[in-house]
Amino acid sequence: MSQSSLSSEAAATRFLPPVQILVGLGLAIAGVIAFSLRPVIIKLAYRYNVDPVTLIMLRMVFALPFFLGMALWSGVKKGARKGEYAPIAGRDLALTVALGITGYYAASFCDFLGLRYVSAGMGRLLLFLYPTIVVVLSALFLGKRIGLREVVALVVSYAGVALVVWSEIGTGHPDFMTGAGLVFMGAFLYSIYLVGSSRVVQRIGSMRFTAYAMTAACLCCILQFLVLRPLSALDLAPAVFGLSVVMAVVCTVLPVLMTAEALRRVGPNLVALSGAIGPVAAAVFGYLALAEPMGWLQLAGAALTVAGVMIISLWRTA
Repeated sequence: MSQSSLSSEAAATRFLPPVQILVGLGLAIAGVIAFSLRPVIIKLAYRYNVDPVTLIMLRMVFALPFFLGMALWSGVKKGARKGEYAPIAGRDLALTVALGITGYYAASFCDFLGLRYVSAGMGRLLLFLYPTIVVVLSALFLGKRIGLREVVALVVSYAGVALVVWSEIGTGHPDFMTGAGLVFMGAFLYSIYLVGSSRVVQRIGSMRFTAYAMTAACLCCILQFLVLRPLSALDLAPAVFGLSVVMAVVCTVLPVLMTAEALRRVGPNLVALSGAIGPVAAAVFGYLALAEPMGWLQLAGAALTVAGVMIISLWRTA
């Protein structure tokens, strides 16, 4: 984002009613906190010996009806009668499905696999790096220039991650580095989704794009389970189903809706600013619910990573 664009948005925000700003920020923060609960819920579910293929399928089964409803609602023409739907080009539909499979199915599956070996706080911190990856991908494939500010932000962000990783090597799971690599791959795939979706979103709308992409991801997760697991794999403790419902509704559907409404009310920069709460919230939840360590090295590393990502988010959000 250019300096003039940032200044224009900041000026526009100053003229918003205070109540609208408070509600918008409240929705953005609530969405971030709800999403930050996801790695903790996943770790809790793993205590009941459920595998990632089954767990991600359960999450998507419970989320699918909501996204189907969103897809139907977002496709209705404004002022239309008798359920008339706005058309969507075949190329846009195919690209939306492909990006949904990449950014929500494949990325989420990597995240679920990685969280078997890393802490909830570590997982959220690595996933939070996606804005830095977006900057690099945009420079490589979209020709966007990386300036000094972005370079500083990248160095600060990855120095923070290196500090946290160094503090956990030898004290965590024996396959910690494998888990960290999987979660980072999830962040990378999600970044591809963000870079590739920008023009499609402009043509079909953000809500419709998200609904279609998430529906495709849900169907992939369900199909994966049917191919790889017998139905007897669903013979699980009732707590797993309860946690899956919480993960689907509280940690998936609600954050999508709250973030979309926050963007409408206050714009992307204030929403990006609220994202800094994510890694901190996940670390606190992990400490309280899972007794995960939260020493000064982890906190310092998280602070560096958040600072670097915020530099990029506040100046490049568009």
